[in-house]
Amino acid sequence: MCEAVAKRATCDRGRSGCVIVKDKRIMTTGYVGAPAGLPHCDDAGHDMRKVFNSNGEVTQHCMRTLHAEQNAIIQAARFGIPLEGATLFCKMTPCRTCAMMIINAGIKRVVCEKRYHADADTREMFKQACVELVIMNDEVEKYDKQ
Repeated sequence: MCEAVAKRATCDRGRSGCVIVKDKRIMTTGYVGAPAGLPHCDDAGHDMRKVFNSNGEVTQHCMRTLHAEQNAIIQAARFGIPLEGATLFCKMTPCRTCAMMIINAGIKRVVCEKRYHADADTREMFKQACVELVIMNDEVEKYDKQ
């Protein structure tokens, strides 16, 4: 399902999708893309910025888009769908910001296909917040201009 949803993504750097499930029902989906009404990467190009991580590493991020996890949580908020106790399925370990949103949304389980290169904070926060993290393949997801 995540791969099917990801086909709608509008940023070719990290075409990923997210599906949130509760009580064996799909609650919401999300994919990588710019906020509604704003230009998409596929049309306007990437808005690349350097990010300086706490470990001294410098990474490149496209700031034009929202992450798939963010869009799925926002969709739930727009339509009044409670996510307490839900499971979130995604392509790679959520970033730190998405992890905080997942915790505050009450999502209790996250299943990802691969690891995100900067997932140490996420793993620690999920552990402290009792969010179960399942990583199906311990390989780190690679993408352009990482």
